[in-house]
Amino acid sequence: MTSDAIALLCRHAANTRDDAIPPAALQAARIFLLDSLGVGVAGSTGPFVDELCAAHAGLPEARVLGRRDALPAAGAALVSAYQIHNGEFDCIHEAAVVHPMAVLLGAVLAWLDRRAQRGEPPTAGRELLAALVLGVDTACHVGVASRSPLRFFRPATAGSLAATAAIGRLSGFDSERLVNAMGINLGQMCGTMQAHSEGCAVLAMQAGFNARNALVACDLAARGVPGPQQVLEGTFGYFALFEGEHDLAGALAHLGRRWRICEVAHKPFPSGRATHGIIDACLQLALEHGFSAADVARVSARVPPLTHRLVGRPPHADMQVNYARLCGAYAGACALLAGTVGLDDFSPAALRDAVRLALAARIEVIADGNTDPNAFTPISVQVHLHGGARVSRTLDVVYGNPARPMDRAAQLAKFRANCRASAVPLDDDAAERAIALVDGLDEVGDVRALLACLTPR
Repeated sequence: MTSDAIALLCRHAANTRDDAIPPAALQAARIFLLDSLGVGVAGSTGPFVDELCAAHAGLPEARVLGRRDALPAAGAALVSAYQIHNGEFDCIHEAAVVHPMAVLLGAVLAWLDRRAQRGEPPTAGRELLAALVLGVDTACHVGVASRSPLRFFRPATAGSLAATAAIGRLSGFDSERLVNAMGINLGQMCGTMQAHSEGCAVLAMQAGFNARNALVACDLAARGVPGPQQVLEGTFGYFALFEGEHDLAGALAHLGRRWRICEVAHKPFPSGRATHGIIDACLQLALEHGFSAADVARVSARVPPLTHRLVGRPPHADMQVNYARLCGAYAGACALLAGTVGLDDFSPAALRDAVRLALAARIEVIADGNTDPNAFTPISVQVHLHGGARVSRTLDVVYGNPARPMDRAAQLAKFRANCRASAVPLDDDAAERAIALVDGLDEVGDVRALLACLTPR
Protein backbone atom coordinates (compact mmCIF):
# COMPACT_ATOMS: atom_id res chain seq x y z
CA MET A 1 0.00 0.00 0.00
CA THR A 2 1.31 3.47 -0.84
CA SER A 3 1.67 6.02 1.90
CA ASP A 4 -0.47 9.15 2.18
CA ALA A 5 0.54 12.74 2.95
CA ILE A 6 2.91 11.43 5.62
CA ALA A 7 5.30 10.67 2.74
CA LEU A 8 5.54 14.38 1.90
CA LEU A 9 6.35 15.27 5.51
CA CYS A 10 8.89 12.46 5.73
CA ARG A 11 10.63 13.55 2.54
CA HIS A 12 10.81 17.05 3.99
CA ALA A 13 12.27 15.78 7.27
CA ALA A 14 14.68 13.28 5.74
CA ASN A 15 15.85 15.07 2.58
CA THR A 16 15.97 18.80 3.37
CA ARG A 17 19.59 19.92 3.26
CA ASP A 18 20.98 21.75 6.27
CA ASP A 19 21.91 24.70 4.08
CA ALA A 20 18.32 24.95 2.79
CA ILE A 21 17.06 25.87 6.27
CA PRO A 22 16.99 29.68 6.60
CA PRO A 23 19.07 31.41 9.29
CA ALA A 24 15.94 32.70 11.04
CA ALA A 25 14.69 29.14 11.56
CA LEU A 26 18.06 27.99 12.90
CA GLN A 27 18.16 30.94 15.28
CA ALA A 28 14.64 30.15 16.51
CA ALA A 29 15.81 26.57 17.10
CA ARG A 30 18.66 27.86 19.28
CA ILE A 31 16.28 30.06 21.27
CA PHE A 32 13.71 27.34 21.94
CA LEU A 33 16.33 24.68 22.58
CA LEU A 34 17.72 26.79 25.42
CA ASP A 35 14.24 27.61 26.70
CA SER A 36 13.16 23.96 26.65
CA LEU A 37 16.31 22.78 28.42
CA GLY A 38 15.67 25.32 31.17
CA VAL A 39 12.04 24.39 31.76
CA GLY A 40 13.10 20.73 31.74
CA VAL A 41 15.60 21.42 34.52
CA ALA A 42 12.95 23.27 36.55
CA GLY A 43 10.54 20.41 35.92
CA SER A 44 12.89 18.07 37.79
CA THR A 45 11.11 19.23 40.98
CA GLY A 46 7.66 18.52 39.57
CA PRO A 47 5.16 16.08 41.04
CA PHE A 48 5.87 12.35 40.67
CA VAL A 49 9.29 12.68 39.02
CA ASP A 50 10.77 10.44 41.71
CA GLU A 51 8.10 7.85 41.06
CA LEU A 52 8.62 7.95 37.29
CA CYS A 53 12.38 7.52 37.69
CA ALA A 54 11.92 4.61 40.09
CA ALA A 55 9.44 2.92 37.76
CA HIS A 56 11.92 3.09 34.87
CA ALA A 57 15.12 2.14 36.69
CA GLY A 58 17.43 -0.19 34.81
CA LEU A 59 20.40 -0.04 32.47
CA PRO A 60 21.84 3.51 32.80
CA GLU A 61 21.80 4.55 29.13
CA ALA A 62 20.68 8.17 29.37
CA ARG A 63 20.62 11.05 31.82
CA VAL A 64 17.66 13.10 33.06
CA LEU A 65 17.71 16.90 33.15
CA GLY A 66 18.39 18.39 36.58
CA ARG A 67 18.81 15.02 38.29
CA ARG A 68 21.49 12.42 39.00
CA ASP A 69 19.35 9.62 37.56
CA ALA A 70 20.51 7.62 34.56
CA LEU A 71 17.83 5.37 33.08
CA PRO A 72 17.22 3.12 30.12
CA ALA A 73 16.85 5.38 27.11
CA ALA A 74 13.09 4.89 26.80
CA GLY A 75 12.61 5.80 30.47
CA ALA A 76 14.89 8.82 30.22
CA ALA A 77 12.96 10.04 27.17
CA LEU A 78 9.72 9.72 29.12
CA VAL A 79 10.98 11.53 32.23
CA SER A 80 12.76 14.38 30.43
CA ALA A 81 9.76 15.04 28.17
CA TYR A 82 7.49 15.02 31.21
CA GLN A 83 9.77 17.48 32.98
CA ILE A 84 9.78 19.82 29.99
CA HIS A 85 5.98 20.02 30.06
CA ASN A 86 5.04 19.45 33.71
CA GLY A 87 5.45 23.11 34.70
CA GLU A 88 3.32 24.39 31.77
CA PHE A 89 6.34 26.62 31.03
CA ASP A 90 7.38 25.24 27.62
CA CYS A 91 6.98 26.96 24.25
CA ILE A 92 3.87 26.64 22.09
CA HIS A 93 2.76 27.09 18.49
CA GLU A 94 -0.55 28.80 19.10
CA ALA A 95 -2.23 28.20 15.73
CA ALA A 96 -1.35 24.50 15.87
CA VAL A 97 -2.15 24.21 19.61
CA VAL A 98 1.05 22.19 19.94
CA HIS A 99 3.90 22.40 22.46
CA PRO A 100 6.39 21.29 19.81
CA MET A 101 9.58 20.81 21.84
CA ALA A 102 8.56 18.71 24.84
CA VAL A 103 8.12 15.28 23.25
CA LEU A 104 10.75 16.00 20.60
CA LEU A 105 13.55 17.13 22.91
CA GLY A 106 12.88 14.54 25.62
CA ALA A 107 13.23 11.76 23.04
CA VAL A 108 16.24 13.29 21.27
CA LEU A 109 18.23 13.84 24.48
CA ALA A 110 17.81 10.18 25.43
CA TRP A 111 18.73 9.07 21.90
CA LEU A 112 21.91 11.18 22.00
CA ASP A 113 23.07 9.76 25.32
CA ARG A 114 22.36 6.16 24.34
CA ARG A 115 24.20 6.67 21.06
CA ALA A 116 27.34 7.65 22.96
CA GLN A 117 26.94 4.69 25.32
CA ARG A 118 27.03 2.44 22.26
CA GLY A 119 30.23 4.03 21.00
CA GLU A 120 28.60 5.60 17.96
CA PRO A 121 29.82 8.93 16.52
CA PRO A 122 28.69 12.10 18.30
CA THR A 123 26.03 14.44 16.94
CA ALA A 124 27.15 17.93 15.98
CA GLY A 125 25.30 21.10 16.87
CA ARG A 126 24.27 21.94 13.32
CA GLU A 127 22.76 18.45 12.92
CA LEU A 128 20.71 18.93 16.07
CA LEU A 129 19.43 22.35 14.99
CA ALA A 130 18.27 20.97 11.64
CA ALA A 131 16.51 18.05 13.33
CA LEU A 132 14.72 20.43 15.73
CA VAL A 133 13.55 22.68 12.90
CA LEU A 134 12.25 19.77 10.83
CA GLY A 135 10.65 18.01 13.79
CA VAL A 136 8.77 21.18 14.75
CA ASP A 137 7.72 21.61 11.12
CA THR A 138 6.25 18.10 11.12
CA ALA A 139 4.14 18.55 14.26
CA CYS A 140 3.01 22.10 13.57
CA HIS A 141 1.97 21.60 9.94
CA VAL A 142 -0.20 18.71 11.15
CA GLY A 143 -1.58 20.76 14.04
CA VAL A 144 -2.36 23.77 11.85
CA ALA A 145 -4.27 21.47 9.48
CA SER A 146 -6.82 20.51 12.15
CA ARG A 147 -10.18 22.26 12.03
CA SER A 148 -11.73 20.45 15.00
CA PRO A 149 -11.79 21.14 18.74
CA LEU A 150 -9.27 19.19 20.79
CA ARG A 151 -10.41 15.64 21.50
CA PHE A 152 -6.96 14.24 22.26
CA PHE A 153 -3.98 16.04 23.75
CA ARG A 154 -2.42 17.40 20.56
CA PRO A 155 0.89 18.46 22.18
CA ALA A 156 1.47 14.75 22.91
CA THR A 157 0.04 13.20 19.74
CA ALA A 158 1.47 15.66 17.19
CA GLY A 159 4.55 15.94 19.40
CA SER A 160 5.24 12.26 18.83
CA LEU A 161 5.35 12.93 15.08
CA ALA A 162 7.92 15.67 15.74
CA ALA A 163 10.07 13.35 17.84
CA THR A 164 9.91 10.56 15.27
CA ALA A 165 10.88 12.94 12.48
CA ALA A 166 13.81 14.36 14.47
CA ILE A 167 15.24 11.00 15.55
CA GLY A 168 14.75 9.60 12.08
CA ARG A 169 16.61 12.57 10.64
CA LEU A 170 19.48 12.19 13.10
CA SER A 171 19.58 8.43 12.44
CA GLY A 172 19.98 8.97 8.71
CA PHE A 173 16.66 7.36 7.75
CA ASP A 174 15.53 7.73 4.16
CA SER A 175 11.94 8.86 3.71
CA GLU A 176 10.61 5.31 3.27
CA ARG A 177 12.10 4.12 6.55
CA LEU A 178 10.83 7.24 8.26
CA VAL A 179 7.29 6.52 7.01
CA ASN A 180 7.57 3.07 8.62
CA ALA A 181 8.68 4.69 11.88
CA MET A 182 5.69 7.04 11.72
CA GLY A 183 3.36 4.08 11.21
CA ILE A 184 4.83 2.22 14.16
CA ASN A 185 4.51 5.39 16.20
CA LEU A 186 0.84 5.69 15.24
CA GLY A 187 0.27 2.25 16.74
CA GLN A 188 1.45 3.54 20.13
CA MET A 189 0.12 7.11 20.07
CA CYS A 190 -1.81 8.30 23.12
CA GLY A 191 -2.99 11.33 24.99
CA THR A 192 -6.50 11.92 26.31
CA MET A 193 -7.91 15.37 27.12
CA GLN A 194 -9.56 13.81 30.18
CA ALA A 195 -6.31 14.37 32.07
CA HIS A 196 -6.49 18.04 31.11
CA SER A 197 -10.12 18.33 32.19
CA GLU A 198 -9.28 16.95 35.62
CA GLY A 199 -6.00 18.86 36.02
CA CYS A 200 -4.16 15.58 36.51
CA ALA A 201 -0.37 15.06 36.37
CA VAL A 202 -0.93 12.36 33.74
CA LEU A 203 -1.50 15.23 31.29
CA ALA A 204 2.22 16.04 31.14
CA MET A 205 3.13 12.36 31.50
CA GLN A 206 1.42 11.87 28.14
CA ALA A 207 4.20 13.95 26.59
CA GLY A 208 6.59 11.48 28.20
CA PHE A 209 4.70 8.41 27.03
CA ASN A 210 4.88 9.67 23.45
CA ALA A 211 8.59 10.52 23.70
CA ARG A 212 9.22 6.93 24.78
CA ASN A 213 7.01 5.63 21.98
CA ALA A 214 8.76 7.70 19.31
CA LEU A 215 12.13 6.35 20.42
CA VAL A 216 10.80 2.78 20.30
CA ALA A 217 9.23 3.37 16.88
CA CYS A 218 12.54 4.56 15.44
CA ASP A 219 14.39 1.64 17.05
CA LEU A 220 12.03 -0.81 15.37
CA ALA A 221 12.11 0.92 12.01
CA ALA A 222 15.92 0.95 12.15
CA ARG A 223 15.75 -2.85 12.41
CA GLY A 224 13.53 -3.15 9.36
CA VAL A 225 10.12 -3.48 10.99
CA PRO A 226 7.42 -2.07 8.66
CA GLY A 227 4.59 0.13 9.86
CA PRO A 228 1.19 1.19 8.51
CA GLN A 229 1.55 3.55 5.55
CA GLN A 230 -1.71 5.53 5.68
CA VAL A 231 -0.59 7.34 8.81
CA LEU A 232 -2.45 10.64 8.46
CA GLU A 233 -5.38 10.12 6.10
CA GLY A 234 -6.16 6.43 6.47
CA THR A 235 -9.56 5.16 7.58
CA PHE A 236 -8.06 4.71 11.04
CA GLY A 237 -5.21 7.17 10.63
CA TYR A 238 -4.23 10.18 12.70
CA PHE A 239 -6.92 12.59 11.54
CA ALA A 240 -9.75 10.06 11.64
CA LEU A 241 -8.89 8.88 15.14
CA PHE A 242 -7.37 11.87 16.90
CA GLU A 243 -8.63 15.01 15.18
CA GLY A 244 -11.56 14.99 12.73
CA GLU A 245 -12.17 17.80 10.24
CA HIS A 246 -8.95 19.07 8.66
CA ASP A 247 -7.33 20.84 5.72
CA LEU A 248 -4.07 18.98 5.33
CA ALA A 249 -3.50 20.06 1.73
CA GLY A 250 -3.81 23.72 2.70
CA ALA A 251 -1.29 23.35 5.51
CA LEU A 252 1.23 21.30 3.53
CA ALA A 253 1.19 23.82 0.69
CA HIS A 254 3.49 25.90 2.95
CA LEU A 255 5.99 23.08 3.52
CA GLY A 256 9.54 24.27 2.87
CA ARG A 257 8.41 27.88 2.56
CA ARG A 258 6.93 28.61 5.97
CA TRP A 259 9.17 27.45 8.81
CA ARG A 260 6.90 26.80 11.75
CA ILE A 261 9.58 27.18 14.43
CA CYS A 262 9.67 30.90 13.56
CA GLU A 263 6.01 31.08 14.68
CA VAL A 264 6.55 29.45 18.09
CA ALA A 265 5.72 31.50 21.20
CA HIS A 266 7.51 31.64 24.54
CA LYS A 267 5.64 31.16 27.77
CA PRO A 268 6.72 34.00 30.08
CA PHE A 269 4.73 32.46 32.94
CA PRO A 270 4.60 28.86 34.30
CA SER A 271 0.93 28.28 33.56
CA GLY A 272 -1.16 27.14 30.62
CA ARG A 273 -0.73 29.39 27.58
CA ALA A 274 -4.47 30.01 27.62
CA THR A 275 -4.02 31.80 30.99
CA HIS A 276 -1.43 34.18 29.54
CA GLY A 277 -3.89 36.56 27.90
CA ILE A 278 -5.67 37.06 31.22
CA ILE A 279 -2.36 37.59 33.00
CA ASP A 280 -1.07 39.95 30.30
CA ALA A 281 -4.20 42.13 30.28
CA CYS A 282 -4.34 42.31 34.09
CA LEU A 283 -0.68 43.35 34.29
CA GLN A 284 -1.08 45.97 31.57
CA LEU A 285 -4.16 47.48 33.24
CA ALA A 286 -2.58 47.56 36.71
CA LEU A 287 0.53 49.26 35.35
CA GLU A 288 -1.41 51.78 33.27
CA HIS A 289 -3.99 52.71 35.89
CA GLY A 290 -1.95 52.28 39.06
CA PHE A 291 -4.34 50.10 41.01
CA SER A 292 -3.38 47.25 43.36
CA ALA A 293 -5.01 43.92 44.02
CA ALA A 294 -6.73 45.40 47.08
CA ASP A 295 -8.54 47.86 44.77
CA VAL A 296 -10.11 45.11 42.66
CA ALA A 297 -13.76 44.29 43.25
CA ARG A 298 -14.05 41.76 40.43
CA VAL A 299 -12.65 40.87 37.02
CA SER A 300 -14.37 39.46 33.95
CA ALA A 301 -12.45 37.93 31.05
CA ARG A 302 -14.22 37.17 27.78
CA VAL A 303 -12.21 34.53 25.91
CA PRO A 304 -12.55 32.18 22.91
CA PRO A 305 -14.19 28.81 23.58
CA LEU A 306 -10.84 26.97 23.41
CA THR A 307 -9.37 29.24 26.09
CA HIS A 308 -12.47 28.82 28.23
CA ARG A 309 -12.38 25.07 27.82
CA LEU A 310 -8.70 24.91 28.77
CA VAL A 311 -8.56 27.36 31.69
CA GLY A 312 -12.09 28.42 32.56
CA ARG A 313 -12.22 26.01 35.50
CA PRO A 314 -13.22 27.41 38.93
CA PRO A 315 -10.57 27.94 41.61
CA HIS A 316 -11.02 26.14 44.92
CA ALA A 317 -9.14 25.55 48.16
CA ASP A 318 -8.10 21.97 47.36
CA MET A 319 -6.50 22.59 43.95
CA GLN A 320 -3.55 20.43 43.01
CA VAL A 321 -0.68 22.13 41.22
CA ASN A 322 -1.61 20.78 37.76
CA TYR A 323 -5.17 22.07 38.14
CA ALA A 324 -4.00 25.48 39.33
CA ARG A 325 -1.60 25.96 36.41
CA LEU A 326 -4.63 25.56 34.13
CA CYS A 327 -6.94 27.88 36.08
CA GLY A 328 -7.22 31.33 34.49
CA ALA A 329 -8.81 32.86 37.57
CA TYR A 330 -6.00 31.68 39.85
CA ALA A 331 -3.30 32.82 37.43
CA GLY A 332 -4.95 36.22 37.12
CA ALA A 333 -5.11 36.60 40.90
CA CYS A 334 -1.41 35.77 41.22
CA ALA A 335 -0.57 38.37 38.58
CA LEU A 336 -2.59 41.09 40.30
CA LEU A 337 -1.06 40.32 43.69
CA ALA A 338 2.61 40.07 42.69
CA GLY A 339 2.90 41.86 39.33
CA THR A 340 3.93 38.60 37.66
CA VAL A 341 3.36 34.83 37.87
CA GLY A 342 6.27 32.62 38.91
CA LEU A 343 7.16 29.15 40.03
CA ASP A 344 6.53 30.02 43.69
CA ASP A 345 2.88 30.78 42.94
CA PHE A 346 2.29 27.04 42.59
CA SER A 347 3.88 25.95 45.86
CA PRO A 348 1.65 24.19 48.40
CA ALA A 349 1.58 27.32 50.59
CA ALA A 350 0.55 29.58 47.70
CA LEU A 351 -2.22 27.21 46.61
CA ARG A 352 -3.75 27.42 50.09
CA ASP A 353 -3.28 31.19 50.53
CA ALA A 354 -6.64 32.66 51.53
CA VAL A 355 -5.97 36.10 50.03
CA ARG A 356 -5.20 34.88 46.53
CA LEU A 357 -8.01 32.32 46.63
CA ALA A 358 -10.47 35.06 47.59
CA LEU A 359 -9.26 37.25 44.73
CA ALA A 360 -9.37 34.31 42.30
CA ALA A 361 -13.00 33.72 43.27
CA ARG A 362 -13.78 37.25 42.03
CA ILE A 363 -12.35 36.58 38.55
CA GLU A 364 -14.83 35.22 36.02
CA VAL A 365 -13.77 33.60 32.73
CA ILE A 366 -16.53 33.72 30.11
CA ALA A 367 -16.64 32.05 26.68
CA ASP A 368 -17.32 34.42 23.81
CA GLY A 369 -18.79 33.56 20.40
CA ASN A 370 -15.53 32.91 18.53
CA THR A 371 -16.14 30.20 15.94
CA ASP A 372 -12.48 29.18 15.51
CA PRO A 373 -12.03 25.99 17.60
CA ASN A 374 -8.25 26.56 17.89
CA ALA A 375 -8.17 30.31 18.69
CA PHE A 376 -6.50 31.67 21.84
CA THR A 377 -7.38 35.30 21.05
CA PRO A 378 -8.82 37.88 21.09
CA ILE A 379 -9.50 38.18 24.80
CA SER A 380 -11.13 41.10 26.60
CA VAL A 381 -10.52 41.71 30.31
CA GLN A 382 -12.54 44.19 32.36
CA VAL A 383 -11.46 45.08 35.89
CA HIS A 384 -14.12 46.53 38.21
CA LEU A 385 -12.57 48.58 41.00
CA HIS A 386 -14.00 49.36 44.42
CA GLY A 387 -15.78 52.68 44.09
CA GLY A 388 -17.32 51.85 40.73
CA ALA A 389 -14.57 52.59 38.20
CA ARG A 390 -14.02 50.09 35.36
CA VAL A 391 -11.01 49.63 33.11
CA SER A 392 -10.64 47.21 30.23
CA ARG A 393 -8.18 45.88 27.67
CA THR A 394 -8.63 43.70 24.57
CA LEU A 395 -5.64 41.72 23.32
CA ASP A 396 -5.22 40.23 19.86
CA VAL A 397 -1.60 39.23 20.52
CA VAL A 398 -0.34 37.98 23.89
CA TYR A 399 3.13 38.58 25.33
CA GLY A 400 5.50 35.80 24.27
CA ASN A 401 4.06 35.51 20.76
CA PRO A 402 6.59 36.30 17.99
CA ALA A 403 4.62 39.49 17.31
CA ARG A 404 5.22 40.54 20.97
CA PRO A 405 8.28 38.48 21.87
CA MET A 406 10.27 38.13 25.05
CA ASP A 407 13.53 39.96 24.47
CA ARG A 408 16.92 38.35 24.90
CA ALA A 409 17.30 39.61 28.47
CA ALA A 410 13.92 38.16 29.49
CA GLN A 411 14.70 34.86 27.78
CA LEU A 412 18.01 34.51 29.63
CA ALA A 413 16.49 35.57 32.95
CA LYS A 414 13.88 32.82 32.58
CA PHE A 415 16.55 30.24 31.71
CA ARG A 416 18.79 31.18 34.65
CA ALA A 417 15.88 31.11 37.10
CA ASN A 418 14.86 27.69 35.84
CA CYS A 419 18.40 26.37 36.29
CA ARG A 420 18.36 27.60 39.89
CA ALA A 421 15.19 25.52 40.42
CA SER A 422 16.94 22.22 39.63
CA ALA A 423 16.05 19.28 41.89
CA VAL A 424 19.76 18.73 42.51
CA PRO A 425 21.92 21.90 42.44
CA LEU A 426 23.88 22.44 39.24
CA ASP A 427 27.42 23.81 39.09
CA ASP A 428 27.53 27.55 39.76
CA ASP A 429 28.35 28.38 36.14
CA ALA A 430 26.21 25.67 34.53
CA ALA A 431 23.64 28.07 33.13
CA GLU A 432 26.28 30.33 31.60
CA ARG A 433 28.11 27.42 30.01
CA ALA A 434 24.85 26.16 28.52
CA ILE A 435 24.02 29.61 27.14
CA ALA A 436 27.46 29.86 25.52
CA LEU A 437 27.14 26.37 24.02
CA VAL A 438 23.74 27.09 22.49
CA ASP A 439 24.89 30.47 21.14
CA GLY A 440 27.81 28.74 19.42
CA LEU A 441 26.04 25.48 18.61
CA ASP A 442 27.15 25.50 14.97
CA GLU A 443 30.70 24.91 16.20
CA VAL A 444 29.87 22.24 18.82
CA GLY A 445 31.02 18.78 17.76
CA ASP A 446 29.14 16.81 20.43
CA VAL A 447 25.87 18.29 21.67
CA ARG A 448 25.92 16.05 24.74
CA ALA A 449 28.03 18.83 26.25
CA LEU A 450 24.70 20.54 26.92
CA LEU A 451 23.50 17.58 28.98
CA ALA A 452 26.75 17.65 30.89
CA CYS A 453 26.00 21.24 31.93
CA LEU A 454 22.43 20.53 33.01
CA THR A 455 22.74 17.22 34.83
CA PRO A 456 24.36 17.26 38.30
CA ARG A 457 27.63 15.41 38.72
